[in-house]
Amino acid sequence: MNHTWQSHKERSNPFALQLIRWIALTLGRPIARLTLYPITLYFLLFASAQRKASLQYLNRVLDKKPTLINVAKHIHCFASTILDRIYLISGRFDVLDITFPSKNMPLEYSHKGTGCILLGSHVGSFEVLRSYALDKCPLPIKILMYEGQTPMIIKMLNSINPDVADTIIQLNGSPNSIIKVKEAVEQGSAVGMLGDRIMDENGNEKTVTCTLLGEQVEMPIAPVLIASTLKVPLIVFFGIFQGGNKYQIHFELLSEKVILSRKNRKQDIQKYVQIYTNMLEKHLIEYPYNWFNFYDYWQEKNVK
Repeated sequence: MNHTWQSHKERSNPFALQLIRWIALTLGRPIARLTLYPITLYFLLFASAQRKASLQYLNRVLDKKPTLINVAKHIHCFASTILDRIYLISGRFDVLDITFPSKNMPLEYSHKGTGCILLGSHVGSFEVLRSYALDKCPLPIKILMYEGQTPMIIKMLNSINPDVADTIIQLNGSPNSIIKVKEAVEQGSAVGMLGDRIMDENGNEKTVTCTLLGEQVEMPIAPVLIASTLKVPLIVFFGIFQGGNKYQIHFELLSEKVILSRKNRKQDIQKYVQIYTNMLEKHLIEYPYNWFNFYDYWQEKNVK
């Protein structure tokens, strides 16, 4: 079993993606959702590494021993959010039922002239906020992301709405990325990034050890360092898929000001990252099928 997310190659082809896009936008969501069943079956049968990773995770989060039915449900949930990205990016919010919190925390800071770091995860859909913010909510938003893992899917989605593509700040390891993040928050934008996955497969990325679902995992510290350096609030975001066409957006303030003392800098970083991990765990337990890290997250090399 491969142990890093980068080692999992994209299982797509341009024709299939364009066909699904055509079905979704021409025939409608009910018909498009029927395609999710053969897609789920394909991954259940032929994507052995992802199947094993799903079993590994579900064995931790469920209160029972997972079966292939549970894995199929997990894959189907993931496929559902990918399909709905087509509707979100194309502005077809009429086919989705999105519940927004009464208190729009990032927007409140933006109105005060203060940007923030919006820390997400591979739980549910980040797209539900980005697209909704662009179309329905006056929240200026940029997304710091790595697009190299699924280039065909990204290319297809970006072609639907270039305005959404323009919100991306490419995460490529250069200082230019951080400069763009600084410029964005100074203009009152929320800058979204994902905090539950190590991006550098060569082991050069700085991490701390945290506890998630009873076992230790390595978590990146970059979001905490960026929020501390830029002196902006750190807000945790979840876009939970609740089945059918329902999504629920959650904001949780991790810290209005991330303070790292010189004397206890390492311990302070650990504290903030573990708080984020605790928030992540809470949502995994409540919505177990919304977790979309299909690789050996806990480095259990003997997973069957």
